[in-house]
Amino acid sequence: MPPSGLLGSRLWLSRAMSRCVLEPRPPGKRWLVAGLGNPGLPSTRHSVGMAVLGQLARRLGVAESWERDRRCAADLALAPLGDAQLVLLRPRRLMNANGRSVARAAELFGLTAEEVYLVHDELDKPLGKLALKLGGSARGHNGVRSCISCLNSNAMPRLRVGIGRPTHPDAVQAYVLGCFSPAEQELLPPLLDRATDLLLDHIRERSQEPSLGS
Repeated sequence: MPPSGLLGSRLWLSRAMSRCVLEPRPPGKRWLVAGLGNPGLPSTRHSVGMAVLGQLARRLGVAESWERDRRCAADLALAPLGDAQLVLLRPRRLMNANGRSVARAAELFGLTAEEVYLVHDELDKPLGKLALKLGGSARGHNGVRSCISCLNSNAMPRLRVGIGRPTHPDAVQAYVLGCFSPAEQELLPPLLDRATDLLLDHIRERSQEPSLGS
């Protein structure tokens, strides 16, 4: 069992990450939640998945518990959710290579693709719209495409966070790599709250389902 308290949790995570495989699975289920984006560009539309992870970490009381794991080139934080355990992940690789960090973390924690949640921006939905998709194609998203390739599966549940699409097709790259406008930034706090609620409700529901073979 991990030590109690915030300091104890951080020490547990540090010790666990020093081994090839983390400590035995908790009594309940374990889920990996990855916020896709570009490190160093947290305020851009393309990194809104990382913003959701930040709000999720605050909600779960682990916002100060992020630890860098060099093996998967990502920041990790562990959080309990009832009998389940969440592994929060922010890749330190560029969006097009996010999948390498996600797949390595899934391997280290002994997780299947179905136990990995991806949170990412969605051009085809207006800002403020959310959709939870269970598997399927990348729909042109390079970060999701990287995850599908590295995990060799398209079964990952995905929380798609709408950012809207620019009018001119040639403006897409500059748009996604740009920061939210002041007006858009006013919409972000309630959007991040709703995204966190949707994620937690879905994970809680799945955590109550019987495990295969049980």
